[in-house]
Amino acid sequence: MGNQVVIAVGTFILLLTGLLLGYVLSQLVLGFLTFNLLTFFGTLSLILIFGTLYYVLFWQLQRDQSRPSTRNEGIPNQVDDGVSDSYLKNRLIAKLSGDTAAAERLIEQAKETYPGMPENWYCERVLDDLERDRQ
Repeated sequence: MGNQVVIAVGTFILLLTGLLLGYVLSQLVLGFLTFNLLTFFGTLSLILIFGTLYYVLFWQLQRDQSRPSTRNEGIPNQVDDGVSDSYLKNRLIAKLSGDTAAAERLIEQAKETYPGMPENWYCERVLDDLERDRQ
């Protein structure tokens, strides 16, 4: 939720700064605003604010997309693990046409590559990898 607030506020400020920058530049070009030191530094500061917000906003979006997806963040997994693990394993086995050994092998490879993650994360990771490879 916090990242969504940052993205929403950043987008609003970026939009507002872009509109203000466009207005100032159009007034300079049309000759209604005289070019002096004050308008130069004002325009430069608007460009810097716009560029910085643009960079930070899309950096935040990229960072959110590159994070591994965990659906139960902050929720204890003791009750949920048994159901979700078996469900995900069954989906994985079904995707592999019933090859249980291949499913276990892929999960073990994921555990070696990404140690320390919850069991259901490995199943989700293998399912996502299979889906991506089939496209």
